[in-house]
Amino acid sequence: MTNVDVILKEAVQIDGAVAALLVDYQSGMALGQAGDASVMNLDVAAAGNTDVVRAKMRTMESLGLNDTIDDILITLGQAYHLINLPKSHPGLFIYLVLDKSKANLAMARHKLATLSNQIEI
Repeated sequence: MTNVDVILKEAVQIDGAVAALLVDYQSGMALGQAGDASVMNLDVAAAGNTDVVRAKMRTMESLGLNDTIDDILITLGQAYHLINLPKSHPGLFIYLVLDKSKANLAMARHKLATLSNQIEI
């Protein structure tokens, strides 16, 4: 049984959250989404951030780093874009967009990591 919709709805309840997606980074397709789709094209965001995750993984491989990615943070002028890779579901990531003026980044990272561990697919 899947709880993806519940997890994503909880993710957009994080202070400052605008939208959340669960993405398969093999295909670049969003498996679920929640939040305000009027802020950005969420399908384009899923595909674009798939490139970010793939690039980081290639770089780690090229450097010979035997490690895993917990999360990736992209800081924009008005927003944080947080990418979390669930340990229990390789090949997936949660993408969370936060309004920088309303978000507490440390709390958002903590809550997203907790939700990431609860995904059931």
